[in-house]
Amino acid sequence: MYSRASAKLPSLGGLPSCEDRNDTPCPRQMSDRSVQSIVSTVFTGPSSHHRRDVRTHFFKPGSVLSRLTKLQKATRQIESTPRQSRGVAEDFVEYLRSECQLADNTVAAYTRDIHRFLDWCTPRDPASLGVADISDFVSQVVARGNLSPASVSRNLVTVRTFYKFLQLDGRSIKNPAELIATLKQWQKVPDVMSVRQVDAFLSAVRKSDAFYQRDRAMLEILYATGCRASEVCTLMLADWNPKSKTIRCTGKGSKQRIVPLNDRAIDAVEIYLRELRPTLLPRTENETYDPRHAYLFVSRTGRPLDRIQLWRLVKRYARRAGVDAEITTHSLRHSFATHLLAGGADLRMVQELLGHANIQTTQIYTHVEHSRLKSIHREFHPRG
Repeated sequence: MYSRASAKLPSLGGLPSCEDRNDTPCPRQMSDRSVQSIVSTVFTGPSSHHRRDVRTHFFKPGSVLSRLTKLQKATRQIESTPRQSRGVAEDFVEYLRSECQLADNTVAAYTRDIHRFLDWCTPRDPASLGVADISDFVSQVVARGNLSPASVSRNLVTVRTFYKFLQLDGRSIKNPAELIATLKQWQKVPDVMSVRQVDAFLSAVRKSDAFYQRDRAMLEILYATGCRASEVCTLMLADWNPKSKTIRCTGKGSKQRIVPLNDRAIDAVEIYLRELRPTLLPRTENETYDPRHAYLFVSRTGRPLDRIQLWRLVKRYARRAGVDAEITTHSLRHSFATHLLAGGADLRMVQELLGHANIQTTQIYTHVEHSRLKSIHREFHPRG
């Protein structure tokens, strides 16, 4: 029979240790059911005065059950905290890199977009938002006026991908962004240089320039291959194949393609590799070149160039050649595709050379070059 003398009450000094008392369970390891069992025992004693004494002792401030209750309340609060505060943005970025295998520049853009969205929805949980909320976010991004229509559409794509990640990770059961229509964008005709302007631009590199061999080789590669700036900067020595007159380019999503080269580009790269590149690479202690520096184009410190440095080079030589100030590294890519179509190249072949996943992206160049369309119209129209 239960008696007051046999009731062993825990010490009031703090939580009992699991090591000190084998018959007392560790409060941090006790489940809600265990707590309910203890509470039930406390409140079902044999006599009313015993129940009153035990309740007074167990639930007084600082007692075991008082602290245990606070501990479990804190645990429940942590478990119910939105996952957003646990680094959901970092998890999403890792998902983009590892599972989606997006390019570094794309990951950087999506990272900026998702931080903009999470800042907007704080302190709300993204999983609790609906279609109207996502529509309000897009409207706010448009109202700011500091983003182009393409950037606004990318923000919406980022939010869609983010909710898809939440669904896969079990953090949300819905994707409200799927019901938001993508903004319709005006088709912008790209800036294209004429053949005469391209010749003047490529001839703007002078021997008096500090790294003229490298600059000339990079500009020739840009126009000869139609590669993106990031693709040229990440070219490796192993990608260079002068025997077959080709070069291997790694584009978006780590997709590789083989692009043929013309003689002018091959000669420019050969001169750069022979005369300048060995002097730019840092030497090791035994005065031999470090084989780890395998990038094709390097800076004066032996490190690979980035696309910002290449953009500055293009701007410098465009000003020297007197070409339009709006010319960028991508303008050479546009000129490459447009000049191919003007020369009679097939649209599908141009798509392969540019590395476009969708031929609709390549079709924009058909709106730039009109001479071929005029010749076809004259040849095949009965009144041409």
